[in-house]
Amino acid sequence: MKETKGEATSDILAELVVKGMQERKASDIVVINLKSLKNAVSDYFVIASANSDTQLDAIASSIEEEVHKAIGQNPWQTEGRTNNEWVLLDYVDVVAHVFLKDKRAFYSLEELWGDAKIEHIASV
Repeated sequence: MKETKGEATSDILAELVVKGMQERKASDIVVINLKSLKNAVSDYFVIASANSDTQLDAIASSIEEEVHKAIGQNPWQTEGRTNNEWVLLDYVDVVAHVFLKDKRAFYSLEELWGDAKIEHIASV
């Protein structure tokens, strides 16, 4: 079982990721809470869509800026910046996924955890 402090940190981190997504007008933002699932790879998956590869890159950069500015944390690992179809920012407890719309529909990550709590974030 994780410490309460760690859970609070992952909650704050998920909120910062959402804020970074909203700053660059990401669409269809979804927060998947994985904390109650056994053997989950992280506490949260935060998923959003972008309309173009330029917007996708801007959203990913905005997430990194928001998180670093607020809590001084950089992603442990990033993937997908070279092909600009799906960028993954791994903060260990929170994993951010930014997809081009057609790639998001193809991979359909939201459907992998039917018993997870899924929160749809309203557009700003």
